[in-house]
This record gives sequence, structure tokens and C-alpha cells, in this order.
Amino acid sequence: MNTTIPNLIDEVSDLLNIGVSEVFRTMLTLEAKPAAVLHDWHASGETLVAGSVGFIGDVNGVVYVHVTAGFARKLASRMLGLAEAELEGDEMVNDVIGELSNMIVGNVKSRLCDSGAPCVLTIPSIVRGQNFKIEPVHSCERRLLAFRCDADHIMVELLMKHST
Repeated sequence: MNTTIPNLIDEVSDLLNIGVSEVFRTMLTLEAKPAAVLHDWHASGETLVAGSVGFIGDVNGVVYVHVTAGFARKLASRMLGLAEAELEGDEMVNDVIGELSNMIVGNVKSRLCDSGAPCVLTIPSIVRGQNFKIEPVHSCERRLLAFRCDADHIMVELLMKHST
């Protein structure tokens, strides 16, 4: 694995493209297609749910998987085999988004380890709200990846720490 910035963040971005497609196809039987344009999340005023998982080792970073709360409920319903009406509150939805994020980043981690860049994952966490954005510190580089799943949108945000 090439470990120089900016090539490394491009390589991890490519792995995320593969991971999102594979996880959505395998776990949800949905096709998540890369999109050329990012959806304007803040214009809709909708509540967003972002699952976050970090990776630490020879390669360091964090990935946020952003979806609308409505799409998060659809995903939870589909993954758990329940009607949306059966999902009480946000806890099950948050768990599913956290687990999907974990699977996507786990897919990347596995490929990084296979290529000679061992790392471990952090536990998933959830950010939920309106009009929030993740701001990286100056020592990080950021990539945004957009996907469409029928009419719904997915944004994957990758932050990677520059190696010292």
C-alpha cells in the first residue's frame, strides 16, 4: 500500500466506494451508486443521522456515513425485517446506522490490513441533528463521497490524519 498523502487518502476513498456498494448490496439488497454531485443536506432542513467509525494503526482516520433520518428508518426497517411502524424511537435506527458504518469501515480495514497497513476500528458512534457539519482539524485531510440509492442520498465523509 502506498502510504504517502495525497495518494493514501485517494486509495482509502476508492476502498470506501467499494465498501459502500458491497455492504448495501449484501446487507440491504440495495444498490448504492456513486453520485457526481453531493446532495444539499442543509437545504432540506431534515434531521440527519451520521454513523462514525475510526481506524487507527499504520493508517489513521475516521469515516462518517450521513443519511436523512427518514432514509435511516427505511434502512433499519429493511435490515431488521420490520415494518417502519415497528421501529420504536431512534435506538434501533441508531444501532443499524452504527452497524452499517462499522461494516463499511470494516470492509476498508480488511483491505488495508491485506495490503500491509494494519489498523483497528473504534466503536461506532452516532451524530443526529439538523444543520450540523463535521469540521476537521488542520492536521487532517477530508474527502466527501456521494451515493444515490434510488431517490435517497448517502454522503460518506473521510477524514485522515497526515502521517508525521
